[in-house]
Amino acid sequence: MKTSILAIVLVAGFAVLTVFLVVNFLPIIPTEKYNISVDPILVKDEMGAETHVAIKNTGMNALTNIVVHYGGTAKSDIIPVLNPGEKISLSPPEGSELGAVQVTADQGINITKEYRTPASASFVGNSGYGG
Repeated sequence: MKTSILAIVLVAGFAVLTVFLVVNFLPIIPTEKYNISVDPILVKDEMGAETHVAIKNTGMNALTNIVVHYGGTAKSDIIPVLNPGEKISLSPPEGSELGAVQVTADQGINITKEYRTPASASFVGNSGYGG
């Protein structure tokens, strides 16, 4: 009896671990022709504020003329071409509002995302948020 319960627990644990690994580490296959991921990050602490905006092409085709609007008096960044799977990290310039980022592209993409603050991200020297 104890052996069969132990076997069931081990098999269930292995199944849960397998599902976790597949979901988190298996590459995501793009299903849309044009798609983009936008992740604006804002970290504030006693040393000041650190911001980054990660842009990734999650579609099957290249995106062109991607414009990243930071708001305020900041000049927008323009990415001429972003190939499928390619990721770029930008630092918002002086004068950015740091409330939300708007990203547009020639392929009809228009996304507005608010900055998020990671749960635990402290400054490490001058290297930004922990990296």
